[in-house]
Amino acid sequence: MKHVLGAVALALAAPVFAQSSVTVYGIVDVDGQYLSGHSKEVREVSGGLQGSRLGFKGSEDLGGGARVDFVLEGGLNIDTGSSAQGGALFGRQAFGALKTSAGTFSAGRQYSSIYTLTSDFSAFSNTSVGPTTAVLGGFAGGYEPVQGSSATGTQPAAGTSLNGGPSRVNNSFRYTSPDLSGFKASALYGAGEITGGTNQTRLWDGSLRYTGSGFDAMLSYVDDKAAAPVATNSAHVATITAAASYAFDAFRIEGGYMKVNDRRPADLDGHGFWIGGDYRLGANLFKLQFVQNKAKVGADNKTNVYGAGYQYDFSKRTALYTSLARFQNGAGTGLGRFNSAVPAGLTIAGDNDITEFALGVRHAF
Repeated sequence: MKHVLGAVALALAAPVFAQSSVTVYGIVDVDGQYLSGHSKEVREVSGGLQGSRLGFKGSEDLGGGARVDFVLEGGLNIDTGSSAQGGALFGRQAFGALKTSAGTFSAGRQYSSIYTLTSDFSAFSNTSVGPTTAVLGGFAGGYEPVQGSSATGTQPAAGTSLNGGPSRVNNSFRYTSPDLSGFKASALYGAGEITGGTNQTRLWDGSLRYTGSGFDAMLSYVDDKAAAPVATNSAHVATITAAASYAFDAFRIEGGYMKVNDRRPADLDGHGFWIGGDYRLGANLFKLQFVQNKAKVGADNKTNVYGAGYQYDFSKRTALYTSLARFQNGAGTGLGRFNSAVPAGLTIAGDNDITEFALGVRHAF
């Protein structure tokens, strides 16, 4: 009888347990790099193909087509064992969301449309290996819309995202519409949480995306405002980004354009674009991409990046990857631009081109 009662209790409880779930997941990605500029350097870097991370995500079905989701995801530096994103525990993402038939409402630390655009529509994503979209930026006195930091070590404009830049937004509220014949719209507000100065430090982000028939396109506008002394330097920057991709058979082509408008009197604007493609042959993936970054003010301040990559998928979770990239920096770029901070001593003014070769492994769990 005890066994029968126990079986009945489990049967009754099963639907309750089935309504909610929690998943632990992560990525371990590490690569070795050989860098050649004015000097040479060999180094180990975390997150060449995808950012290394450890995360928790969960969902509960509320019934009636509604559910609650959450994501807590922290970045990891596999080469040192430290936390990424300025040491934040869940620096990649940390948010809760309510999904209904009317759309999704979420709040916390969330990706902005800049992150999504420069990741989903780039053959080399926005990581620290190869001719990636992380090259774009450095305008408005050091504003880094993709990398999320400043080459000078300060953040001249980081309105509501102090340890992540405008690619990740703290204190943010977002609404994402349901899918309407392939279209999705999103609106995000990042609160600066400054008493008496609500509009002095904040971030607005609006985007529209269409997906269908092998075609994917997205357009976004981000207005980021940071007032001193809360930020290191007062700034007001607006960024427009547009990107698209088209897949046919085993080929995919993708590209995008970014324009950064410095709204201060200094008017330190800039723009950049990228175009690339990939081809899959079984477990093999071949990639090419070109990226250009150019500041409006000054002379000879353009960066051209050419690169190729190869990826071999041992399984759905594990991949070997390699890439070769050439960063051609104009004399006006100072020590030059790179897909991450330029290692000290690698370049000097007047000799700031960089060649990068990388070989790495990524495993997801």
